[in-house]
Amino acid sequence: MEPSPHQITGLLKAWSEGEQSALERLVPLVYEELHRLAHHYMARERPGHTLQTSALLNEAYLRLVDSPKPSWQNRAHFFAVSARVMRRILVDWARARRAEKRGGDVRPLELEEASVLSDALGTDFVALDDAMKALAAIDARKSEVVELRFFGGLSVEETADVLKVSPETVMRDWRFAKSWLRRELSRDVQARTP
Repeated sequence: MEPSPHQITGLLKAWSEGEQSALERLVPLVYEELHRLAHHYMARERPGHTLQTSALLNEAYLRLVDSPKPSWQNRAHFFAVSARVMRRILVDWARARRAEKRGGDVRPLELEEASVLSDALGTDFVALDDAMKALAAIDARKSEVVELRFFGGLSVEETADVLKVSPETVMRDWRFAKSWLRRELSRDVQARTP
């Protein structure tokens, strides 16, 4: 039986208040969703990637558990932060790998979401992270919408709930951000093409 969002939210709030037993009860309830999220990220990586789904999940778990005094609003907030942590791990890994290769040939990462992002965006996590930072400088909420929808896998309604805006606002921001990121990432690809 799948746990209810209210059950997860209650455990998250109890954990935020320092109840360690809440964390112990929470982990089995959110493990499958976190694993799905980690798998979602790793499926986009190039073949032969040295970081495995379980390693990404474990590293994210350690960072989440070790975070000082978490203040979870609800289930959607928890999964949004989890997605951000996983993205950060992969970006850090990609930056370290790129530095290791001294700017060598970094194979592109195919970034697509079949039902939402109709055009495939061929880029790597570093270029995507740079584009997301540029978008955040222009409009932080639009960047958060991408983070929550694309990386966190949240629905329009869940995203609206986390950001405390209407679903219509989320959809407007989502359309703008997709278009803007496509343009920025295609510029990056053109700049790297000889």
